[in-house]
Amino acid sequence: MSEIFQSGLLKDRVALVTGGGTGLGLETATLLASLGAHVVIAGRRIEVAETAAAGIAAAGGQATALQLDVRDYPMVEQIVGEIVHRTGSLDILVNNAAGNFRCDTEKLSAGGWRAIVDIDLNGTFHCCRAAFTALSASPHVGRIISIISSYAWSGWPGCAPAAAAKAGIQSLMRTLAVEWGDRNILCNSVAPGAIADTEGTKRIHEDTGRGAHELARVPVGRFGSRADVAGAVAFLASPAGQYINGTDLVVDGGRQFSFAQEQRS
Repeated sequence: MSEIFQSGLLKDRVALVTGGGTGLGLETATLLASLGAHVVIAGRRIEVAETAAAGIAAAGGQATALQLDVRDYPMVEQIVGEIVHRTGSLDILVNNAAGNFRCDTEKLSAGGWRAIVDIDLNGTFHCCRAAFTALSASPHVGRIISIISSYAWSGWPGCAPAAAAKAGIQSLMRTLAVEWGDRNILCNSVAPGAIADTEGTKRIHEDTGRGAHELARVPVGRFGSRADVAGAVAFLASPAGQYINGTDLVVDGGRQFSFAQEQRS
């Protein structure tokens, strides 16, 4: 994917990627680093973040690992301060940390609901709020890019907390786009559909026997790749995204428009 973008495209930028040690977060962190950004990989499991950062460094990129629980606002605030102290700035925030599990809503506990909403929605707010001052001061125009899901507006049977939380994040990004657009911060979301080789697709689709059904609903005939999502984030973080604000960049191969076709078949 890095060969698509100009070398050094994100030079002198500092990017914080939450949940950046595995999956979509790691793919995104790796791409941003390959384009010249100093990437801070933050996650609850520091050993995972450190392994990811070491891999990026071995490939010639700049990466730092920090332990972070996005549910803990004082911790988020402390980590943002540490990043600015170490690097001098924060230019890009990628809200990727998330949780999800499948459960029929009538069987869902209040604790299960709170656990997902706390990580996804509250965690995203915590990071945005804590990073506001640093992002507003970015000489490159601060960027907030939140990973949501195209299921946020189509509904997500069996995943009500994640669907509601992602819809909340979508609304938060649109609100902040208006509030913070004149404060030197652009706020957008990337909304993946089913992405191959991720825990989400495995647990929600493949393990439940719905893999073939979901694939049949994707007009382009394949599940997305982690590189597809990382490329969308890099685009929004780049100079090409300097007039994009309050937008959902959907990366789902057209699945969101396939309902009518399915009903006719």
